[in-house]
Amino acid sequence: MDKSGSPNGKAPSRLIDARIKELGDWRGEMLGRLRALIKQADPDVVEEWKWRGVPVWSHDGLICTGETYKSVVKMTFAKGAALPDPARLFNASLEGNTRRAIDLHEGEKINEKALKTLVRAAVTLNKSKAKS
Repeated sequence: MDKSGSPNGKAPSRLIDARIKELGDWRGEMLGRLRALIKQADPDVVEEWKWRGVPVWSHDGLICTGETYKSVVKMTFAKGAALPDPARLFNASLEGNTRRAIDLHEGEKINEKALKTLVRAAVTLNKSKAKS
């Protein structure tokens, strides 16, 4: 595996493309939409492939992951507990002191503006920690 956690040296972006295509249903569409919104919010985001097949987005540290399960696409923010969430997007993993997640189900609409704001806040937090 290379530094990004990619098997056989394949680019993480290609592995994420393959995962979206492989899912072939609403979960692939949702993961693709989340990915596009993350890139819009932070054009300098780095895509990674970790933990045996989890898409990860980073910028001066981990921003979030995009996990897919049978009935949910889970977007877990590494430092979500430290992020402002006035739109109340976080609806999972609320009991922990660090992470927070957004579970998205089939047919659910994404509050795109609020999600991009959350991604930008995570990047800002990472940058502030990187300078410390």
